[in-house]
Amino acid sequence: MARNNDDENSTAVLLPNGAQDGGGERPKEPWKGELVKSIVYAGLDAIVTSFSLISSISAGRLSSVDVLVLGFANLVAGGISMGFGDYVSSDTERDVAAKERLVTEWEVTNRHKRQKEALLDRYRALGMNIEDSNMVVNIFAKYGDIMVDEKMLQDGTLQPDDGEKPWKKGLITFGSFLVFGSAPILAFIILIPFTRNETFKFIGACILSALALATLGIAKAKIAGQNYALSAGGTILNGAIAGSAAYAIGWFLREVAGLED
Repeated sequence: MARNNDDENSTAVLLPNGAQDGGGERPKEPWKGELVKSIVYAGLDAIVTSFSLISSISAGRLSSVDVLVLGFANLVAGGISMGFGDYVSSDTERDVAAKERLVTEWEVTNRHKRQKEALLDRYRALGMNIEDSNMVVNIFAKYGDIMVDEKMLQDGTLQPDDGEKPWKKGLITFGSFLVFGSAPILAFIILIPFTRNETFKFIGACILSALALATLGIAKAKIAGQNYALSAGGTILNGAIAGSAAYAIGWFLREVAGLED
């Protein structure tokens, strides 16, 4: 039994600064995945944009028909722009990462000694002693792909993601923009059978916008590992500031500048 204990101890992981394995509560991991981020951030942009447009229209005392026509037209145009932009950005990023990997592979193959010295300098700068850094780099040098990955990591360059589909991210962004951007406009549709008062409809749009912003703020906090209440409050404040600014501009153009007709 003593021998078994020795074997178990020999495989134990040594932690830095005297730390012990298993101590303390494990921090919560944030949500992962670029698609989730695309949904959240496109949705936040859509709500703020749509609500700001409605605010400016309401300040100009236009009708619900104007809100619906201009709101949905702006929503579709914005969604197409956001989705295509996300597609182009993701596609370009993937191409750049692939090109950077080709460059790094050439460097590792044709300037092997120089790349080893660069990694050695990097590890020593991080506090690794000469003996250990030499051992680590010599091990990496035996495996071309690992050496390339490590060099790209140390240089801070992008790693190509073969599983990423730019068209899928673009489509997700487009859909998210349409769905969440519709929240402020829905109040004008839902309240049509109940009231013709444009002020009540605008208040309904404010409430739906706040709820949608709070939901996405919580999702953003989940992604980034932030405080839920602060994140939700921050997104609502952002929407309120943008909407207030748009409302003020609409009011100014109508009441002060006289752009009524």
